[in-house]
Amino acid sequence: MPTTSARSLARKLAELPGVAVAEDLPLAEKTRFGIGGPADLYLETPCESSLVEALRLLDAASIPRAMLGGGTNVIVADEGFRGAVLHYTGARMERSGLSIHVDAGAELQRLVDEANAAGLKGLETLAGIPGTVGGAVYGNAGAYGHSISECVREVRVWDGERVGCLTAEACAFDYRESVFKRQRRWVILAVSLELQPGDPAELTRRSAELVALRREKYPPEMRCAGSIFKNLIYDRLPPRARAAFPPELVREGKAPAAWFLEQVGAKGMRCGDIVVAAHHANLIYNAGAGTARQLCELIAELKRRVRERFDLELEEEVQFLGPHPGGGLTSSLCPA
Repeated sequence: MPTTSARSLARKLAELPGVAVAEDLPLAEKTRFGIGGPADLYLETPCESSLVEALRLLDAASIPRAMLGGGTNVIVADEGFRGAVLHYTGARMERSGLSIHVDAGAELQRLVDEANAAGLKGLETLAGIPGTVGGAVYGNAGAYGHSISECVREVRVWDGERVGCLTAEACAFDYRESVFKRQRRWVILAVSLELQPGDPAELTRRSAELVALRREKYPPEMRCAGSIFKNLIYDRLPPRARAAFPPELVREGKAPAAWFLEQVGAKGMRCGDIVVAAHHANLIYNAGAGTARQLCELIAELKRRVRERFDLELEEEVQFLGPHPGGGLTSSLCPA
């Protein structure tokens, strides 16, 4: 049940323009894994000013809050989230020359499609990655040797006190990393991208090929988050792992986490209804009534096996929301 302060604030939040508020909403309905308990409050709005005002009110009342995007890369605790979960649906997209300015709540696939159709090159390899633009920037999403950071010029951000803009350099992008993973109170509002001229037909063809490959590996009906663990930068592997890994398998300077997982027997492992795919050792899915606890236990066991054999610490791509085994309470999470 929502706390008294959260319930009282819900009425005030619902009065903000364009804001819809629900109490005790099961977050399993909002995630691709289909797991997770309720949030005390769940807010949706397409209005940036209302989102910022809601954040101000929640912070002033010391109510924990978290951002949720498409719910495609999130493990929500079985206990849910004691606080407010906000979902920004702002999806405006404006194009000027080789630039696109897009709200963080827009679907990443729609952005890719718009850029391809306009003959703007740089985002085509992100086709088929589910989630929002804000989530893609937060985790520096990418595929096939390219990441969204290559195209980011500026990010519009709420930093807990004011709205401002960060340059791409200030975002401190790295492989599946950004400053937003360290500054978890910050909220991505919009992104400005700088692209290159390209042939619309060729860009669309390339994206279609990658969507087909992704759907074969991660069927849309499969309740999963894609890859669970980040791939590894080959040059940063510890000596034991680097000595074991076949160098001919290095791709774009990375060693696939799936290779290490295969060596420790990951394929087909399960914990309750949480299962490692038989065709991909870095893919875990919910086969029925799986729970967040089972998922976290399976992740922990896989990490233990790889650590003991290769002296290698795998790092999750997925983000956690709420209390979970082996971790604390995630107080703020950018969209995923």
